[in-house]
Amino acid sequence: MILDLIAILAGLLAIGGVVVGIVGVVGTTRPPRPPSALAVRLLELWTGAGRTRREQRAHQYKIVAGVGGGAIAWLLSGWPAAGLIVGVAVPGIPWLFSAASIEQKALSRLKGVEFWTRRLADIVGQGIGLQQAIVATAATAPRAIEQEVRDLAARIQANVEPATALQQFADEVDDYTCDQVIAPLMLHLKDRGQGLHEVLAAISRSIAAEIDMRATIDAKRAGPRFAVRFLSGMTLALIIYGAFNPDYLRPYSTPLGQLVLLGLAGLYVFLMVLVRRLSLPPPRPRLLPPTGAPQTAALA
Repeated sequence: MILDLIAILAGLLAIGGVVVGIVGVVGTTRPPRPPSALAVRLLELWTGAGRTRREQRAHQYKIVAGVGGGAIAWLLSGWPAAGLIVGVAVPGIPWLFSAASIEQKALSRLKGVEFWTRRLADIVGQGIGLQQAIVATAATAPRAIEQEVRDLAARIQANVEPATALQQFADEVDDYTCDQVIAPLMLHLKDRGQGLHEVLAAISRSIAAEIDMRATIDAKRAGPRFAVRFLSGMTLALIIYGAFNPDYLRPYSTPLGQLVLLGLAGLYVFLMVLVRRLSLPPPRPRLLPPTGAPQTAALA
C-alpha cells in the first residue's frame, strides 16, 4: 500500500514538473495579476513573522523539517494521521514555546525606542535641528533598534526626503509605540513648530510607563506559558510511550481510529493556540499606515 502511494505521488510530481517546465519555456499570454489572498497567506506561512532574513530562514528550515518528519512518521507507522501530526508538531512546538521570547524581544525593542526618543529629545532641546539630531543619535543607538536608526541616519545624509525616511524607519520597527514617536516628527517637518523637545520628552515618559506596565503583566503571564510547556511535555511523553508500546495505540490503527486521533490532535492544537494567545498581549494596529497602504487622515 505504501509503495503504491509513493508511486502515485511520484507520478503526480513528474506530471506537475513537466507542466511547470512547459509553462516556463513557452510562457503565457495572461497579463500579470496581483497575488490572490490564498497565495499571500501561503507566502506568510512560508516566510513566517521574522523581521530578518535569518529569522525567516530558520522558520523555513522548521517547515521543511516538519514535512520530512511527517513523511518519515507516515512511512514508518503506516498511519497518515501520524504523519500529519508529526508534520505539524515539528514546527509547532517551538512556536508554542516562543511566547516568552517574543514578548521579551518586544520589550527590548520598546526600551530601545524609549532610549532613542529620550536621546533625540535631549539633542533637540539643545537647539539642534531635527535632521541633524537624528543623525547624531546613530552613534549611541540602542542595540535593539541600532540597525534601523543607522539606516534612518544614512537615508537623511543621502538627502532622502525626511518624511519618507521616517516612514521607512517606522515600517522597519513596525510598532504602534514607535509610530507615536514618528508621527510628531513628521508633523514637525511640515510646520516647524516649537515645543518638539517637550513633546518627545513626554512621549519618552509615556513609553517608560508602558514598559513598566507590560513587564508587570508579562510576569503574570508566566502561568499560562508554563501550562503550555507542561501539557506539551506530557503529550510528548505519551507519544514516546505509545511508540515503544504498540498495544497502547492499537485502537487508533483503524480508519475510524485515525479520524478520532486527528480530531483529538486538532482539539489539542486549538487549546494550545488559545492558551498561547492568552499569554501574549493583543496586537495593536499601526498608527501610521505602512508604505503602500491606503492613507488615512491621521497626519492630515
